[in-house]
Amino acid sequence: MGSVRFVSLLLSAIWIGGLAILGGVAAPAVFAVLQSHDPVAGRTLAGELFGAILWKFQQVLWIVGGLQFVLLGVRAAVGPRPRRFTLQLLVLCGMLAVSSYSALAITPRIDAIRRASTTTIASLATTDPARREFGMLHGASNVLLALACAGALTLFWFDSRE
Repeated sequence: MGSVRFVSLLLSAIWIGGLAILGGVAAPAVFAVLQSHDPVAGRTLAGELFGAILWKFQQVLWIVGGLQFVLLGVRAAVGPRPRRFTLQLLVLCGMLAVSSYSALAITPRIDAIRRASTTTIASLATTDPARREFGMLHGASNVLLALACAGALTLFWFDSRE
């Protein structure tokens, strides 16, 4: 059981670390580099590039989440059953739900706003409805990914305490 719990810890660490690196390192670097070459087109290109990176990482998270389900089930079946098993299961379901909603419902709406705009989102007036909706959706996506990351931290904490 020790090795199964270790893999669970590792999967939670991938979730946490991946989102931390993407949000804290990759996104700022991508935007800074591309905007330094062309402030207007670079920002648009950076958004598209980072969106593609985030989509690929989302697919990794679905695999990680699926593996965590399997490992949690193995630990419950083979024993001893993980402490707070039901809570861990609910946290994992929540993590997958919010990250999936962000990727499958919010991101397509963000992309549609970007495609429908005749100019860059940043160059639209702050009162423009498209810019306001874009900002709201972008903020909601960030909050949902932060919630999923908090869930992964919770699972990590549970696993490390057993």
